[in-house]
Amino acid sequence: MKKILLSVSILSIAVTAHGQRFLGVSSGNYNTINSMYLNPANLGGCSEKLSVNLFSANIGIDNNLGTISSVGDIGKTTGNDSGGTNIFKINSGTGKFSMMVPSVELRGPSVLYRINSTHTVAFTTRVRAFNEFNNFDRALYTSVNNPSSVNTTAVAFNAQNFNWTAHVWSEYGLSYGAAVLTTGPIQLKVGATVRYLAGIGYLGIKGKNLDVSYTSGSDSFRASNTDIQYASNIQSLSEGFNNGVSASKIFGGPSGGSGFGADLGAVVSYKTGKEAADYTILLSAAITDIGAITYKTSSFVNVSGNGYIKGSELSENVKNYQDLRNYAGTKGFYVDTGTQSTKVYLPTAMVISADMHLYKKFYASGTLIANMAKDANFGSKYYSQFSIIPRFDTRLISVGLPITYNTLSKTMRFGLGLRFAGFFIGSDDMMATFSGTQYGYNFYAGGMIPIYRKHKS
Repeated sequence: MKKILLSVSILSIAVTAHGQRFLGVSSGNYNTINSMYLNPANLGGCSEKLSVNLFSANIGIDNNLGTISSVGDIGKTTGNDSGGTNIFKINSGTGKFSMMVPSVELRGPSVLYRINSTHTVAFTTRVRAFNEFNNFDRALYTSVNNPSSVNTTAVAFNAQNFNWTAHVWSEYGLSYGAAVLTTGPIQLKVGATVRYLAGIGYLGIKGKNLDVSYTSGSDSFRASNTDIQYASNIQSLSEGFNNGVSASKIFGGPSGGSGFGADLGAVVSYKTGKEAADYTILLSAAITDIGAITYKTSSFVNVSGNGYIKGSELSENVKNYQDLRNYAGTKGFYVDTGTQSTKVYLPTAMVISADMHLYKKFYASGTLIANMAKDANFGSKYYSQFSIIPRFDTRLISVGLPITYNTLSKTMRFGLGLRFAGFFIGSDDMMATFSGTQYGYNFYAGGMIPIYRKHKS
């Protein structure tokens, strides 16, 4: 399993270069082409007349299995027989763990146009990659990757309702936001984004149940009451990730998938003037990433029953459709294979925030990002978090300091976002740069060309 984790994380980075929200800069009033991903209603009455996104890249990892050894380990290769350097110092103990290694996003050419003081439209593009493990057994993982750590001669584990999905897809979105109601100082804005989704490749495993007995030092597992499904539109991870993302695959391709996604949102503010930044308090609510991608020709392997497996062999064979089918059949399991249509779901989340104007150019916001995706499905998810973001915000310069409580690792995270004119850089979770006891890390950077509308006296 360690080889799987490390291989996919490095290969996904090579494909595209989490905190996918850019909280340090996207919470500002002068960066609507990024803040619309938090809530499309932010488009209505925005500060920009025209804004063109040139590029932006974001990469992050998150987990509750162990702390990051060092930021440099995230980019190390995994070419040796032992599976390479583990980027996590695995914590002792039992129970379940989840991890995202990594979440990757590349936002491509996009344009925002403010029609008038009420209506704004935008066209956006991006490529996203998630490699995510949910609800896996910590002790079983440790036994597979470090058998010498198991002191007893025999151990038993039970894993239920676990899920792994590695997924890469592209998006093409059309957004609209408008100020639909102004009553005195109260203003209501609504917005929506509709996206065409082009599935590039996915590989997933869903397990309803797996009872495992393990003998220390033998690398041999007795698996009983097994009910696991493997599904993919690619034959192997190397096909889906090693070969990169070609132009044809970005638009789906013959073996790819397709679907539609949407964001919906509303904003209510107490206005003190006509400009977008002129308010005392602003309340925002949105549901993002509604939808799924359908792969019509997915290959599947259903494995059930009882049998013997080896950790080293499983690590190799689970990455390849044909090898997994043959391997499971020779180890005593019942194997059912075929082709079917499969849906892979987006990381649906609810985003709720309150933003207050404190003094002159100083603001502070509180943002809750709550997961709404189901672990039982093939797909991706965000881990719920709550952030407080004090910031200094002007047309030329923005400085944001996101302070986040993460529900996955149950730890506090600290970040910094900087924007100068159209260029920005930052991290919503940066402490791993200075400490080897952090559970996550992310980094983002990008450039845009904003043209702000002129102030009216």
